[in-house]
Amino acid sequence: MFAFLIHALTFIVSAALGLILADLLLEGFHIDWSDWWGFVLAVLIFALIQSVLAPLVSRLTRRHAPALLGGIGILSTFVSIVIVVLIPGAGIGISQPLAWIVAPLIVWIVTAVATWLVPPLFIKDDRRDRRRA
Repeated sequence: MFAFLIHALTFIVSAALGLILADLLLEGFHIDWSDWWGFVLAVLIFALIQSVLAPLVSRLTRRHAPALLGGIGILSTFVSIVIVVLIPGAGIGISQPLAWIVAPLIVWIVTAVATWLVPPLFIKDDRRDRRRA
């Protein structure tokens, strides 16, 4: 249970950081900071959609287009961003075509690196300790 909470918290925080970084770096990507609750809602919805879409897209891709397996994370990130942008109260907007391409890459890179590096800092791997003994 602890490991699940660490993974979930890491993903939510890294999604927020990725969206903030996209807002800072991309001219056509904007977060409405006057309604900060909308941003929190957007992050939670994004994380939920992403966590549901990634395994679904993975299963479909593995079955119908195995050559595309490497792009699952970027594809599910793109779809999640599209859905969050379409939600009126989420406070995230994209106004330029380049931002539609680069924003998912930024968010995907931030979440991928964070979910790869952060959980091992908090979750002890008992298998490694058993091998040493």
